[in-house]
Amino acid sequence: MSKRTAEGIDGGAPLKDRVRPEPMDIDQDKEMGDFEDEFEDEFESEDEIFEAGVDGRPDAEREAEEQAASAMDVDGNGTFIVGRNKLEAGQHLAPDTGTYEMLHNLSTPWPCLSFDIIRDGLGDKREKAYPATMYTVAGTQAESQREKENQLMVMKFSGLSRMQKEDDDSESDDDDDDEEADPILESKSIPLTSTTNRIRSHQIPSQDPARPPTTLTATMTESTNIFIHDVTPHLASFDNPGTIITPQQNKPLSTIRAHKSEGYALDWSPMVPGGKLLTGDNDGLIYVTTRTDGGGFVTDTRAFQGHTNSVEEIQWSPQEQSVFASASSDGTVRVWDVRSKSRKPAITVQVSNVDVNVMSWSRLTTHLLATGADDGVWGVWDLRHWKGGAQSPSPIASFAYHKEQITSIEWHPTDDSMVAVAAGDHKVTLWDLSVELDDEESKDTAGVKDMPPQLLFENISEHAKEVHWHPQIPGTLVATGQEFSVFRPIPVVYGIHGK
Repeated sequence: MSKRTAEGIDGGAPLKDRVRPEPMDIDQDKEMGDFEDEFEDEFESEDEIFEAGVDGRPDAEREAEEQAASAMDVDGNGTFIVGRNKLEAGQHLAPDTGTYEMLHNLSTPWPCLSFDIIRDGLGDKREKAYPATMYTVAGTQAESQREKENQLMVMKFSGLSRMQKEDDDSESDDDDDDEEADPILESKSIPLTSTTNRIRSHQIPSQDPARPPTTLTATMTESTNIFIHDVTPHLASFDNPGTIITPQQNKPLSTIRAHKSEGYALDWSPMVPGGKLLTGDNDGLIYVTTRTDGGGFVTDTRAFQGHTNSVEEIQWSPQEQSVFASASSDGTVRVWDVRSKSRKPAITVQVSNVDVNVMSWSRLTTHLLATGADDGVWGVWDLRHWKGGAQSPSPIASFAYHKEQITSIEWHPTDDSMVAVAAGDHKVTLWDLSVELDDEESKDTAGVKDMPPQLLFENISEHAKEVHWHPQIPGTLVATGQEFSVFRPIPVVYGIHGK
């Protein structure tokens, strides 16, 4: 679908056209002119004074400078807001490194529309361990003439160092070397012949404590097929030099061919360790695939039907094994029970007048559901108010800060007040819903108009498509778009409530 295709710089050409902007620098060095002796020409003609203008410079030069300054100003306080202000030609936004504890950008051969973070055996709560290491899976979007170059990428990011501060006092030179290490991206590629629309991973616990879990990926492609791979050997190869991945290990364990159109909705059940997968397509149909005891996969050909347009997102309930929710371009979120013989939704709620692109079900407070729509609005819903019928419940929180479609939304894994949002305006934002809504204060923060106080942090991510919190490195996020962005704000952002 066009709205899910990565767009080009001018908003028209797709990202797969590989149109990249020229490097721009907002802090342009200008050669300083020669100073004249202020007393050299004590008397000037009237023509010279008129030509120079009121401040000693030509009017055209002064007006151009004032116009450029106004373009960089918001509400008269000098704050530049992406999406509201425009950069001048030759200017480039640079991040304020003082607000980051970690910030790295890593590029892949082709952009990736979707990715997932793999839990690893390096331990939890390792936010103080630098340089950081993490494992991910992603699917590429090669340009249309080179579709056969698409890949399922199994990746290891390492050497993710902490930002150096001027007042840092390192304990030793070795610590300095560790924290200043260059980031490294290692990858193992599984050939695909189609663009990946969505990819999600699932880990099956090992019966042997000495062995790692089995890591499965489900890859939904433009070809309408969904491929299930076992990437366990690919992950193990990063830490076992010399390991060779065989062609057989690159083959899918199963290919789901139930869908007649492509789709973007995909989710593994967190309540079924063996593996249970939901998939939704552009025809509005949803299928469930279950892993058998023998390791095979069986898809129930009786589709769940109810949506009148494409299914954009699916989420299993984090608490009830048989319940799931779906979001659609028809503007609704529907709640289903897989045990229903009718294959019809139990509850239907119109949450938007436009496409609902993404959704996230809180795993901590399981009656909270967050949705993001095509008009840039995202909101939080209390499922206890969803009774079905003709009722139209209101969100308990709603924000229209983003100026383009919401492309990803995710609750913090250990804090039910924190939400990460990605949007088509090249921004990934972090929100703290524990900040109380106030009609007087919510429209103006720090002198900036229409800046919600719940907005904690903003990261610029070109063509942001997905964002995920790292479950084992608190406060750390990964976003994909034109490239991968790995970042962690300074503790004052995510540490307000002991996050």
